[in-house]
Amino acid sequence: MMQQYMKEMEKKPFEAEAFVERLAWRVLGSMPDDKSKEMFDPQLMQETFIQAIKDLKFLQERQRKKCDKLESACGDQEVSLWQEVAQLQESNKTATNIFQLLDERINTVATKVIHIGDQLESLNTPRSRAAEAQKLMLAFNAFLSNNISPSKSNSTTSLAQSQYMCELFDMNQGNLDKAADVIQKLNLIAQELPPSENFEEAKKKISKKYSEIQKCLIDEFVFAQRYGNIERMTELANILSQFKGHSQCVNAFIEASQEHAFSGSFNFSDAVTLCERCYETIKVVFSSSADQIMAKFVLSLYHLKLQEYIDKILESNQSLYLDNLMMLYTKTVQLSKELGKFYKESDDVFLNKLANKVFQRYLESYITTEVDHLRDKSSVILHKYYESKGHQRKQNPTMNFQDLRRDIQAVIGGRTNINIAQIEDFGGETFLSDEVVLSILKETECAYLRCQTLSLPQEVAANALHIFEVSSQFLVEQHLHYALELAVQAIPIPQQNSSPPVVNFFKIVKQVSSMVHLVERQFNSCLIPLTYPTKHNDCFVKKKYLLEQLEAKLYVGLDRSINAIVGWIKIYLQNEQKKTDFKPEGDVDILASHACRTVVQYLNSCMKQIKSCIDGKNGENVLEELGVRLHGIIYEHLLQFSYNSAGALCVICDVNEYRKCARETKSNLVNVLFDALNSLCNLLLVKPENIKQVCNGEQLAGLDQSIVINFIQLRHDYKTQKLANILKSS
Repeated sequence: MMQQYMKEMEKKPFEAEAFVERLAWRVLGSMPDDKSKEMFDPQLMQETFIQAIKDLKFLQERQRKKCDKLESACGDQEVSLWQEVAQLQESNKTATNIFQLLDERINTVATKVIHIGDQLESLNTPRSRAAEAQKLMLAFNAFLSNNISPSKSNSTTSLAQSQYMCELFDMNQGNLDKAADVIQKLNLIAQELPPSENFEEAKKKISKKYSEIQKCLIDEFVFAQRYGNIERMTELANILSQFKGHSQCVNAFIEASQEHAFSGSFNFSDAVTLCERCYETIKVVFSSSADQIMAKFVLSLYHLKLQEYIDKILESNQSLYLDNLMMLYTKTVQLSKELGKFYKESDDVFLNKLANKVFQRYLESYITTEVDHLRDKSSVILHKYYESKGHQRKQNPTMNFQDLRRDIQAVIGGRTNINIAQIEDFGGETFLSDEVVLSILKETECAYLRCQTLSLPQEVAANALHIFEVSSQFLVEQHLHYALELAVQAIPIPQQNSSPPVVNFFKIVKQVSSMVHLVERQFNSCLIPLTYPTKHNDCFVKKKYLLEQLEAKLYVGLDRSINAIVGWIKIYLQNEQKKTDFKPEGDVDILASHACRTVVQYLNSCMKQIKSCIDGKNGENVLEELGVRLHGIIYEHLLQFSYNSAGALCVICDVNEYRKCARETKSNLVNVLFDALNSLCNLLLVKPENIKQVCNGEQLAGLDQSIVINFIQLRHDYKTQKLANILKSS
């Protein structure tokens, strides 16, 4: 039991309440099922808890004894460890004292060594300088006495001197560095010598040897570069830094680095990799002037490799000239940004100027090329479109002359049975193409993108406006205006004995509206951001002028279209409406006349076409104008007949049909006009004694009295019933 208690108490975390609960359930679980159900035995529970307390106390005592033993053992071990620590501290103290004594002795010896070194240096420096001076004197004397070759030596001293010079300047023996040091100093000495014939020959020989050694140094530098010997390159670069030909060394490095850098043609990504690799070499080899050397490296890369590549690409394909120019310029700008990490922030202007310098001659003529390209492209697009339609573009005479001729034809055709009007409707072709508009807009959008990239900041707005003018010339003036001019001329003229005119101009209005919407969308999204704030007002003025021109031609076309509709109605009613329709004899069916039904059917088709093609306020205005003109035609037409009672009923049926058709215009003005006309027609039917009352009624009170009298005079009983006297008495 105690072992079980130990297991439970060693569980983590230990909870006393849970332990007591488990003990209680354990007591209940030991009872038979029937007894546990019948009653609870507190005595058994008490005995169990008392026994458990005893067991736990026993366990506590045993654990306390174990703890005492462990504490005693730990105390003994602690004492032993403290003794060891004391011994180690004593040993460390002894070692520290020894180290201090050793350090003092080292400092003493070092002081003596430094003192001796200073003394040796003070003695060696004059000696070294003297030896150096002697070496230079011997070399200069050899040049002065022309004793550089043993064959020219006459004395033992001269022979030794000549041998020394031959060994010194013998490049095959690996003396290049020493020879370079000597000849560089001799060259400085020679420059300080006064002008004299005694020294001229020596100066020339020193200068010649100077150039020879300098060339050897550069050749060996290139050789070391070819085999990747960075250490030797650094040594030679340091030596050449004292020579006049240091720039030649740099040029040789740049030329060798770029010679086989690109496999085939220039590659922008390879250029970045090349610069990164060479910059690491430059920082080691030319550490004192790394930034300047890197700038020269990039300058050479742009002016030689990149310039050659750009010229080749741009001159190879003239049809893709602008696209290639855009692509190359964009990549060059990106290359400059990537190479900016090799420069300070203040030097970014250098890279930008460098890129612009490479493209200077192309950018100077860019806008001229751009507008010529856009003009050629747009011209080709229009030419192909008209060619696909089998249409030869016409050079139209002035609209004034066309209008005059059209008016004369309309007057002659309306008064005679001779159809002299030669109206070419092109088979219903509108000569408007969404593909043409989208193609020109696409070319224009590409031009705007190139303009933003390739134009100088101060020229972007002016160039964009120039592009807009060229685009408008072809898209609006040569395509939309031309199509409108043809469409206006193709609107039929009402003639005798002709079928109802087919008016296609409403469809053209719809097409023009959608195309103008596309133009305005590009205007707002592409052009305005480029021209703001300097040229955007000019753009709006130009756009307003173009739209006003379009609106003027649309107005002329809509006016003629409505005239064509109502003109045909007028002629048709004159020809088809018989006098017997409104003055029948005997009993007849009171129905709308055949002429009326034909006109209404035609009007419904026209208004349906107008609603489908012209929306918004413009559509409402066109329908209203059609309704107003229709009312005028109907009114004048009805004044030409005389009406009996049955005919009055017929004309009221006709007017009701016209009025029902006119309500489709959704115009209050048109509704008022036809309601008034209907009220006038009612005067033809009312009894004579009621005419006075009807004339003074609300519906006719607003009309001019002459209009009312004119309509009353159309009654067949006007004279017999002496209606004039009735009207006068009112």
